[in-house]
Amino acid sequence: MTKVWTALIAMLILKYLQMKSTFGWSLSNLAAMLRQQLFIFRDLWAWLNAPLEGPPAARQLCEHLPMPLTW
Repeated sequence: MTKVWTALIAMLILKYLQMKSTFGWSLSNLAAMLRQQLFIFRDLWAWLNAPLEGPPAARQLCEHLPMPLTW
């Protein structure tokens, strides 16, 4: 029973994040991308609304490289 409740809570949180976001997320894409983004420290609300931008640390690194990266 604990596993069922845990899964329901996780789905409720994902659905809440999907509804609060201004980006057009599907629930499966949001779950997959959120799992990937857990390894990078970012502002969750900023990422939900603009997921295609690079993380702030990568943007600062681009300024110091001789050949800048583009996003």
